[in-house]
Parts: sequence; C-alpha cells; structure tokens
Amino acid sequence: MATFDDNNTSSANNTDLHYCHFEEEFKYILLPVSYALVFVIGLALNAMALYVIVFRTKRWKPSTIYMLNLTMCDTLYILTLPFLIYYYADENDWPFSELLCKLIRFLFYANLYGSILFLCCISLHRFVGICYPVRSLNWVSARRARLVSVAVWACVLLCQAPILYFSRTRDEGTERVCYDTTSPELFDDFLVYSSAVSVLMFALPFMVVMVCYGLMVRKLLEPGWGSEGGAEGERGGLAVHRSKQKSVKMIIIVLAAFMLCFLPFHLTRSLYYSFRYLRQVNPEQVSCDLLEASSLAYKVTRPLASTNSCLDPILYFLAGQDFRSNLTKKKKLSASKPGSVNAGLTTQL
Repeated sequence: MATFDDNNTSSANNTDLHYCHFEEEFKYILLPVSYALVFVIGLALNAMALYVIVFRTKRWKPSTIYMLNLTMCDTLYILTLPFLIYYYADENDWPFSELLCKLIRFLFYANLYGSILFLCCISLHRFVGICYPVRSLNWVSARRARLVSVAVWACVLLCQAPILYFSRTRDEGTERVCYDTTSPELFDDFLVYSSAVSVLMFALPFMVVMVCYGLMVRKLLEPGWGSEGGAEGERGGLAVHRSKQKSVKMIIIVLAAFMLCFLPFHLTRSLYYSFRYLRQVNPEQVSCDLLEASSLAYKVTRPLASTNSCLDPILYFLAGQDFRSNLTKKKKLSASKPGSVNAGLTTQL
C-alpha cells in the first residue's frame, strides 16, 4: 500500500503499482507568498478591529460580542502563519518541535471552523432581528450572546482536539515533515474524522446560513417592511434604510466568505482525500493523473481558506456598528424609542 507525506508523494519504490510522484514545486512559492499576504493584511485589519471593539465601543451589542470572538479566533491563527511561511519556503523541512506542529495545525482548523460557527451565529442574530423584530427584543441579549460564544468555543475545542493526536512529524532523509493531515498509517481514521467534522461544522452551518439569508432577502423585499410601529417621519425611514443597508452588506460579505474561502477548500479537500483513499485500496480505480489533479486543486484552495481572516474584519467595518464613529469618537450612538420595531433593529443589530 502506498504511503503519502505532506508532499503527496508515495514513499514506495518505483516498481510498486501504488507509486505516484507529483511535481508540486509551485506550492513552495504559492503558499509562502499567500500566507505572507494574509499575515500582513489580516494582522493589520484584525488589530484595528480589536482596538475599536475593546477600546472604542461603549455599548456592546450581541453582534459586537460575536465579532470580538471571531476576531480573536482569526488573530490566533494569523500569529501562527510565520511558522508555516518558513516551513513551506524551506520546502517542507520542519525545524521546530512536534508539539508546535500539532499546535499550528490545531489552530488552523480551530480558526476555520470557529469562523464558520461565529459567522453562523451572526447570521442567525441578524435573521431574528429582521424577520422577528419584536420578539428579538426578548430573545436577543448580550448575556445570551456571551453564553452562545462560550458554547461555540467549547464545541470547536472539543471537535478539533483529535487534531492534536493526528498531527505528527516524521524524519525523511535529512528533512522533517509536519503532516498536513496525519501519518500514512492513520490516514483511514483521519478520513472518517475529517468527513464527520466537515458535515457537522461546515455543511450544516452553511445550510443554516443559506436558509436564513433566503428568508431575510424575502423579508427585506417586502414593501412595508419596518414601517409599521416604527418611529415617525424622516428619522424612522432613515433607521429602516440603514438597517437594510447593513443587512445587505452582511449577506454579501458572509456569502463571499463561504463561497470563496470555505466551499472551494472543503470540496477540493474532500475530493483529494477520497481519491487518495481509493488509490490506496485499489490503484486501478484512480489514476496518478487524477490524484495529482485533485491534489493541485486542494493546494490552490488552501490559501483561500486562510483569506477569511482578512474578510472577517471587513464584516465588522462595513456591516457592524458604525466603525468610523467608534474610531474617532466624534459621534455618539443614539438610542431609539424602546417600544418600536425600528428601535429593536437599531439597538439589537
């Protein structure tokens, strides 16, 4: 049976029918360069978002709490990128300890699925405020947002804990590989684990987000949305208009994160893992060319999964609270009348 390292190259000899050799020198340029860009841009954006949230935001809404957790999740991952940049620039020669290899792989997947779940929370929060504005005044609160955030972190840490077991290093000649998946003898178990996590922590949240956005769009397109029971005159109309703008921006940004970052990564990874497993079981089922093509697609989409760390702060800047007013403190957040639908939208969202 063939064994594959992080280069996706068989360690069997050339006479073995399972042997596949891939030419993937491109990744030693693609991954360091893309990770370096994500590190610089993502660190700047997330540092700015953390500064505004922690030091400039007086009144924390539930959405602010979710954004804080999302930003912390991204920042922890970004701080691990210099290690990966060095690793891939040195052509898969890991100079650090196995413990650090485990930690960095763990933080990558914790950030990935933590981002997905917190984006799902933000989407559900906005959905309740748009589709059930009056009830949301009782359903949504900062205290409940904190409890939900704790539950999300617990879920992420519990589900990603096996990564600390699967991630390993192995000396191959003069180089040490830090496996992106796991050692070859554990790959079958890792495939089962990875498939379950992909369904529970990506496919299901993605379906929830799509359903919520479909219902939100239908609600926002209703001619009389937000007019009944709201503040009178121009002020009420302005509040409804601003709430619609924030909702539309959020829908665009979150869908972009899922469609550009998360979906391609999970699709190509699933294809590569499946072809790799079938190749190990029966080499005649999957040719080396097909396996190499799936590996190429997977390598190309890995940087895309990292770019969500740059998109998430934009969600706060454009669709969250008034970023400019929080940053400059030249304006104060105004409170609407507590009994109106528009008050629920502006104070809770």
